[in-house]
This record gives sequence, structure tokens and C-alpha cells, in this order.
Amino acid sequence: MRRSTFSLIAFAAALLVPAVGFAQGQAQREVSCTRGGLKRAVDLYLEAQTSGDISKLPLATGVAYIENMALADVRQGIITKPMVIDHSLSLYDEDSCQTFTEVIVTNPEEPYVLGTRLRVNHDKIAEVEILWTTTGYWLFDAEAYLEYSSAENWGPIPAEERASRGTLVSAANAYLDAFLEGKIDLVPWGFPCVRIEGGAYTGRGSPDDSCEVGVPAGVNIVNRRFVVDEVIGAVVVFCTFGPGGQIGGSGAPDTHLFRVENGKLRYVHTLTHLKMEDFRRRSGGGGG
Repeated sequence: MRRSTFSLIAFAAALLVPAVGFAQGQAQREVSCTRGGLKRAVDLYLEAQTSGDISKLPLATGVAYIENMALADVRQGIITKPMVIDHSLSLYDEDSCQTFTEVIVTNPEEPYVLGTRLRVNHDKIAEVEILWTTTGYWLFDAEAYLEYSSAENWGPIPAEERASRGTLVSAANAYLDAFLEGKIDLVPWGFPCVRIEGGAYTGRGSPDDSCEVGVPAGVNIVNRRFVVDEVIGAVVVFCTFGPGGQIGGSGAPDTHLFRVENGKLRYVHTLTHLKMEDFRRRSGGGGG
């Protein structure tokens, strides 16, 4: 009897060991190009950004870490700075295996708004790109950014009303193209449409609110890269205000985040890594 009991326990333990190993492997494989897998990657990123500890991130060998559009050392980047995150908003792009997360930190000693892009390769994070803004940068006001952003509706669009990937990218391109030639009539303006730019807000609470306000001309928005989420009708563009060094463009790293409803722009969020003092010294620069 004792021998049989011992045999059963040993047999159960033998089954448990691979089960534990499978569970650990399954947790690692939760990061993937599915919507759920991309959400898992973002959750792990937010945990890492909160703690300043990247050791639990499933980073690929040779991971690319990019900060304000320049290659950097992931072990020394802003991703290792612990932050109390007040609000975040994420896009999940299954077609390109990418995510985008807007992070708002209102700590009065070190406030930040971050735009973070992740690219997933199977079960690993192959790229981490962060564009950050803080005190002294273009129109920066984290408290205002939090107030206005957290009041907006970025929930799922009903399936039958969702815009295609191409429509979302076209809307973003039309908006950014208007900066060069001023052809604002080609932009799919929605009403109301409100824009948060660094923290500055264009809305007045009117049904006629427009995002046309303050869009400059003569600036070539280049180096465009897109992350698209049809589920929430959103597209973000990583870009620069001109290639830099020429009139009409500072070359400042930038993200433009758009929400599109019924084919029309509803929200626009802008982050520009450009010090206000540098903008004032130049004839061109961020904005809009």
C-alpha cells in the first residue's frame, strides 16, 4: 500500500515538472503579434517603466533601443528611469507587429509625456523607441495633457463603422501634407475636432471646434512611420519637422496621434522633442 502511494506521488510529480516548465514557457510566449500578445508586451513595458527595471522585459538579442530618433543604450535610457504613470493610451498593430503607448507622468519634480513604440518579433521585443518631452520643451504641460487626454473617448469603434488601415494612414498623411503646401481643404476635418499639442489645447467645448487652428505652411514633414489600430480608429506617425538644418523645418523628432471617427479627424495629439529656446532661435520648427 505504501509502495503504491509513493508510486502515485512520484508519477504526479513527474507530470508536474513539465507542466511547470510549460507554464513558464507559455508566459514567455504570451508576447506575440496577436492583439492579446501585443497588449502583453505593452503591459510588460509599463511595468518596466514604472519600476525602472528592464530585466523582466523579453528583449531580443541585439534589441534596438531608440530615443528621440537616435540609437542609444537600453541600459542607460529613459526606460530605466522609474516613473509614476498617471495615464496611458495604447495602439496595437497586428499587421506590423507594433504597438504605440502614450504615457503621461505629472510628477512636479520630473514630469514627462512619452510616446513609446515597440516592435515584436515572435515572442520577443525587437525594438523599443521612445520620444519624450518634459519641462522646457514645445508647449509642454503634463497636467493639461492629462486633463484633456483622459477626458477623451478612445474606446473601440463599432466593427461595422471601422475605417480601413489605408483610410487611417491617408487621413494622417493628408493632415501632415497640409504643413508643406497649405492645402487644408484636402484634410478630412471632423467637427468637433480638438488637438492637444504638448499640453496646449485647441478645444473650447463647441460643436464647431476645429483642428485647423494654427496649422503652419512651408514645413516638410518627413521620415514618416506608422502604427495603426483599426479597432480604436487610431494611427500614430513618427516623423520629423523637415530633415533639419533648413528654413521651414527644425528636424525635431515628433509624433502625431490621430483618432478618426466616420472617416473624419476627431482628436489629434502632438509630441515634439524640441526645446522652446531652440524653436525661438530658428525660423521654423515644431507645431501644429
